Amino acid sequence: MAEEMRIVLRNMGRIDPLKIEDYINAGGYKSLEKACGMGQEALIEEIKKSGLRGRGGAGFNCGMKWSFSYKVQSEQKYVVCNADEGEPGTYKDRTIMENDPHSVLEGMAICGYAIGAAKGYIYCRGEYPYVVEILNQAIAQAKEKGILGGFDIEVRMGAGAYVCGEESALIESIEGHRGEPRFKPPFPPVIGLWQKPTIVNNVETFANIPVILEKGADWYKAIGAEKYPGTKVLTLTGDVNSRTVYEVPTSTTIRQVIYDFGGGIRGDKKFKAVQIGGTSGGFIPESMLDTPIDFDSMTAIGAVLGSGAVFVMDETRDIVNVVARIAGFFEHESCGKCSPCREGTKRMHELMEKMDAGQGAGADLSLLERLGTVMSKACLCGLGQAAPAPVLTTLKNFPGEYQAKLN
Repeated sequence: MAEEMRIVLRNMGRIDPLKIEDYINAGGYKSLEKACGMGQEALIEEIKKSGLRGRGGAGFNCGMKWSFSYKVQSEQKYVVCNADEGEPGTYKDRTIMENDPHSVLEGMAICGYAIGAAKGYIYCRGEYPYVVEILNQAIAQAKEKGILGGFDIEVRMGAGAYVCGEESALIESIEGHRGEPRFKPPFPPVIGLWQKPTIVNNVETFANIPVILEKGADWYKAIGAEKYPGTKVLTLTGDVNSRTVYEVPTSTTIRQVIYDFGGGIRGDKKFKAVQIGGTSGGFIPESMLDTPIDFDSMTAIGAVLGSGAVFVMDETRDIVNVVARIAGFFEHESCGKCSPCREGTKRMHELMEKMDAGQGAGADLSLLERLGTVMSKACLCGLGQAAPAPVLTTLKNFPGEYQAKLN
């Protein structure tokens, strides 16, 4: 197996996640102590200097986001950890929380100090009840030792809505409302949870923070891709020999992920396609496998890095059938708030089912492309904007698969 570079997963298999003493003995919470002695502006500048960008769908500079909330005058601010890991094939956040919950708590507490927030929430996927138990135990241990100071953390469980992975829909859910995205601007760092400044980062992002403060922004910035430095936690699924979780520098190519870490295609079959970033990611052909996995390189080829899910398909797989199933998933998960998504996901699913059944016409291909283009530009949130990506990328990269299905 190729060598990993574990930053986020640094304590995996090395400590007992249910014992705070193990985390402290491994250097845990020293970064929080260091942060509190730096001053808020200096701390934010260090995170900004590191180049750390969100390990979710938007890839926004973490320190810059924190600076927006820091500058807003408010008697109350919030830090929210997005642990609503709803992308099929993704389990990196679960792995982090199961094996090193205190790294997430420490990252959140550092953020709380940086922006002046005294309250934090972890919004955890409803299908992870045992992870919630681990998190609550870790919070109780930290409180007992007084390590978090005046920063209080509470776990809230989602109800299984994929759309609540979007930050404003997540905020609505915490407030007790239906999980639907808000119109933006204003953005959460300025007006978020209960109309107060709110930082929303995901599990992987927060787990990076303590190491950056421990080893320095320059150290972190030198790892991986220049514009998206650090590492990325990836979860390999599908037709690969080694289906598990890996952490690699962001300069690693897709080919290295599949063949060096994943051990190649199962059963000595040929590679057909790979989808990166979960169901909302684009399908990549073999000709693009030498693309680095950093955020900008993925975007340039019409794909997304997103949640870091890597779904590999061999030569026997029917791409049109797979995309039809994905289209059905997005129709089911659309919250229905905006018509481009509410109507678009339904029509796209109908057209893909028609294609999968071998009843499609040439005009359906152009209709799918037009529909997908409109959705990607007109939908309110990331769900609807990304839903057409599997269709649009397969139409472009695998046209023969669709031609074979025409009536």
